[in-house]
Amino acid sequence: MNSSRRQVLKTSGALLLGGGLSLPALSQSTKAPAGARVVLLGQSVPLTGAAGEIGLAFAAGSRLAVGEFNERNAASGLQLKLLQLDDGYDATRAAANARTLLGADKADMLFGFVGTASSDAGASVAAQQGNLLFAPFAAADSLREASHPNVFHVRPGMIDEALKIVRQCATVGQTRIALVGDDDAMGRAGLAAVQQAVTELKVPPLVATAMVPMGGDKLDAALKTVLQQTPQAIVLVSLSGTTANAIRKLRKSGYTGSFMAFSIVGIDPLYAELGKDIGGIVISQVVPSPRPSAIPIVKEYRAAVDNSDQTPSYEGLEGFIAAKVVGEAVRRAGRSFTTASLQRVMTAMTDYDVGGFRINLRPGLRDPSRNIDLISISADGRVLR
Repeated sequence: MNSSRRQVLKTSGALLLGGGLSLPALSQSTKAPAGARVVLLGQSVPLTGAAGEIGLAFAAGSRLAVGEFNERNAASGLQLKLLQLDDGYDATRAAANARTLLGADKADMLFGFVGTASSDAGASVAAQQGNLLFAPFAAADSLREASHPNVFHVRPGMIDEALKIVRQCATVGQTRIALVGDDDAMGRAGLAAVQQAVTELKVPPLVATAMVPMGGDKLDAALKTVLQQTPQAIVLVSLSGTTANAIRKLRKSGYTGSFMAFSIVGIDPLYAELGKDIGGIVISQVVPSPRPSAIPIVKEYRAAVDNSDQTPSYEGLEGFIAAKVVGEAVRRAGRSFTTASLQRVMTAMTDYDVGGFRINLRPGLRDPSRNIDLISISADGRVLR
């Protein structure tokens, strides 16, 4: 990530932290038309902490789509407003934010929580208060079960990414697969998904698993144990810090096998950590590339970015898509919607085309129709297919 973009993100985060009020995109009016129905989207998101760059990018993309929605719907009297609170990638803070957003702030729904544990916390608070959680980022696949009818997903599940990654390994003859992950809710959910994918695809079990506490001193010993099993490929279910440290140490040790990472790692923060050492790493992606494209949603996103202080990113595009889809659900539900009627509308959105990218809000545990890309990164940070 270049220094100018990092500074923009840090500035945006600082503006958001005070009071937790919404920070509109540059093109978004801060004053709703008289008599408008203003729909409040309550978002707890890491603007600081281990996942801060991912959270900032996702939140910024969401703001762009909200601004566009408000411009398009000014005459209809239906407007969106984002209330964004920093949780620092901490589930306890996310739960407290969720209660504040649905309570004192009177948000109409929770939106775009980032992180597995934070998404679990948001879903729990929403269920307790009879409300909805829309578009969690990196939520555990357990939130896709029928027991969570109030949670609606824009991104595919971890099992979908795991199947893509493990199938690719099997295709190129890599049957000795190991896994390194953060020892947290996200890492454990990713491990469960990979183990399920291994079983379903009938490939040999993982030869080694290392779950490592973030920021601790146990990584060296864990990687030594992994290397003793001579894996051909190592799947990484971790944020950029653990991922970068593991890759550096493994390469220094002489490991020459493949690295496969889940989308939650974030390309930009990983490149900021690794620089040219990022070359050759394969990362799954759940939205189209934000590079120039004929895909309408990508063109729309890039046009919005061009009129802002942002730069394109996968996480920004995902936030843009998430906010655009929730806007469409609100539009279909109408100005007089209730939580129950909005939930019915969302439940029926099983094949929504958001600009050449199809969304199924109720996919269950998996969504086989969704396209997941595996991309590799060159040493100079370019995205390769």
